[in-house]
Amino acid sequence: MSRDAISHDPQDPGDVREMSSRPSVRSPRSTSPDARKSRNPESLDTVGRDGPQAREQHHTRDERGDSPRAYYVRDRAYLLRESEMHALKEIGKFRVISVSDLAKYAYGGKPKKMDKDVLRLAQQSLLTDKTMEISQKKTLRVVTLTKAGHRLLKSTNQLPDRQTIYHGLRKPREVKHDADLYRLYQKEADRIERSGGRPVHVLLDYELKRTLNRDLALLGPEKDDANAKQRIAEKHGLQVVNGKIPVPDLRVEYETPELELRHVDLELATRDYRPRAMADKASAGFSLYARSEDASRLRRVLDEREITAGILTL
Repeated sequence: MSRDAISHDPQDPGDVREMSSRPSVRSPRSTSPDARKSRNPESLDTVGRDGPQAREQHHTRDERGDSPRAYYVRDRAYLLRESEMHALKEIGKFRVISVSDLAKYAYGGKPKKMDKDVLRLAQQSLLTDKTMEISQKKTLRVVTLTKAGHRLLKSTNQLPDRQTIYHGLRKPREVKHDADLYRLYQKEADRIERSGGRPVHVLLDYELKRTLNRDLALLGPEKDDANAKQRIAEKHGLQVVNGKIPVPDLRVEYETPELELRHVDLELATRDYRPRAMADKASAGFSLYARSEDASRLRRVLDEREITAGILTL
């Protein structure tokens, strides 16, 4: 569903998260090394910088050496395999992931291995495995971190310091939209890698809104000044559109082949989007994605408004 742009009235998103203030350490692509081999035929087949042979060798080593390792948090020890820790990191970065997407991207299309890991992680109270009702006839099975899972990742420094770690469902009514952001990331990361780049960091809209709202609140008497608002927007790599600052669903920071750090802002549009909201998102320069069942309708909306923005299919 459509998410409102930020105006001059800052709001606390009320999100549960923790972010360290230590310097950034860049991380590799948010997918296990063997995941690319089992993509569907219509998916983009990405070859990393090390080449397909190196990926296959790495996958073989992972299969042989994925034995449990002890991780200590306070007075508790957790025995986790590398694949289980990788799953926790993926879930923590994206808050909520559907189990079908987790199996496809984090487990290279191996749902049985994923189910085994998810069961073990749930038994250790590190994640929650829920089946949510998303319509009268449809349900969606998703996983999220628990507080213990969040604490484990944070205490053992499993992710770069800049990377926010999330736990729990923030808006159950938007679970389908939020879970699809993981698949959205995978699609865009494929495009980046095919161009020779490398994704290094992801930010959800919660984090972007938090920092943006903080700076807007500091404007004080200048809150209605267009130039001041434009400066704030530019500071965060955003634009002012019709007096507001649209915020994307997801930002992916990546390295170019020349090792320059850039970012791309992504929006997952749905059939519930109003034409004005679609126009504002396109004008803000976001890369627009849509589910296959929504794409045709949304393209017509853009055509009717003579907006030259493409919509990629999720």
